[in-house]
Amino acid sequence: MHLVLRRLILDGELPAGSPLPPTRRLASDLGVSRSTLVRVYEQLLVEGYLQSRGGSATLVSEALPAAAPGHARRTQPPDRAGHVASLSQRGSAIAQHATSSRIQSGAFVPGAPDVGLFPFATWRRLLAKNIRFEQRHLARYSHGGYGPLKAVLADYLRASRRMSCSPRQILILNGSHQAIDLCARMLCDNGDHAWMEDPGYWGASNVLRANGLQIAPIPVDDEGLSLPAPGSPAPPRLIFVSPSSQYPTGVVMSLSRRMQLLELAETNRAWVIEDDYDNEIRYHPYTIGSLFGQARSQRVIYLGTFSKTMFPGLRLAYLVVPEQLAEAFATGNAELYREGRMIEQAALAEFIDAGHLGAHLKRVRSIYQERRNVLRRAVESRLGDLVSTSGGLAGLHLPYFFSQPLNDVALSNEMLKAGIVVRPLSMYYADPAYSRSGMVLGFAAIDAQTIETAAAQLCRVIEERCRREQGVSQPEVRRRCSVSGL
Repeated sequence: MHLVLRRLILDGELPAGSPLPPTRRLASDLGVSRSTLVRVYEQLLVEGYLQSRGGSATLVSEALPAAAPGHARRTQPPDRAGHVASLSQRGSAIAQHATSSRIQSGAFVPGAPDVGLFPFATWRRLLAKNIRFEQRHLARYSHGGYGPLKAVLADYLRASRRMSCSPRQILILNGSHQAIDLCARMLCDNGDHAWMEDPGYWGASNVLRANGLQIAPIPVDDEGLSLPAPGSPAPPRLIFVSPSSQYPTGVVMSLSRRMQLLELAETNRAWVIEDDYDNEIRYHPYTIGSLFGQARSQRVIYLGTFSKTMFPGLRLAYLVVPEQLAEAFATGNAELYREGRMIEQAALAEFIDAGHLGAHLKRVRSIYQERRNVLRRAVESRLGDLVSTSGGLAGLHLPYFFSQPLNDVALSNEMLKAGIVVRPLSMYYADPAYSRSGMVLGFAAIDAQTIETAAAQLCRVIEERCRREQGVSQPEVRRRCSVSGL
């Protein structure tokens, strides 16, 4: 009732100075208790929407026109570019380049783990343990993160990623985007140049662009980031790479390219952000060493996350920074974001130290590998040489490149109407000269039967679009599809 009356006043349907009915009569008309209306009137009087004028008369305040001119409901008109006029240039750029999807589950959302496989009973027990006992230090701000968690992570990285670092070098943050944002704010100035893999992770480029960096897309080939000749483009201040499992192609950066990259960073005094987002979910027995662990000079910042290994809603990530940056980054993190979530960090420290994370990863690797194989059989046995793929040694998705120049955006829109998410590969490219048509398919979060059903539907649509867009007959499509299988 309070909100209804306030909205009527603000919209001008109850003009300034107009009297309101007595509470007894209005209560009878509306079928509510008089005491309820008395409290509503009193609240509106306190807020200044109503005023009393002698006796029992209650009026709409005559002072309101100055606070809400015209009393009319108004909307903010868009500008010529279609953006809301009140947005800053930076805000408009963020909205314009946004490519994240509201759909984060189902076939074939890439990068999504199967949260149904996570041991939530164990996680709840660890959370409850840290809440049950009065641990006031967990209710306060931290400086760089929960100390025992950083110590556990240092040991974990030494064993799993061949990295030597101290707990002091580790900062705990709320997700990888905040980590990238902190790097940009602490290391870069407006107008500095950043090199990004092309194709690459749009989320990172959007965060860097929002911080005023000039993005230079650098092509990726089958050895990873293809380093340009000296002087072209401009030397970077920041280089963002995913060397152990490039996103979205899945390519592993070769050793020679890694050495060239590290030498380039040292020569140009550039900083390298190593995004190691899903390498822990690998389908081969070999550990691919981190770039951080290979670097002789301290120019690499390692970025890790628990969104893929545990569950996305946890929103915990971490940075491993060079020694000389540790204190400044911890201070910057506290000043910019104010750290917290110590209870979750304490539970996570125990989760890793007790071996629960390792056991969980061992279990999901075999399940995800089988789902990956089901997807490959379903797609490649039917489409044959109409598609090709790369990577697949780790992670939660497979990229597929079309051998025909099919419109992958139109395909994505068509499949979305059928309830199937197919991310167009072309949207991951920044430079149209290198852009390729294809699709990025996630397989981890859906069971084998769903994969087969959705893949069959997807392949039918691709065959039809191939026939329609390229003029290839259906028998010819079938012939091409039979050329190669697995």
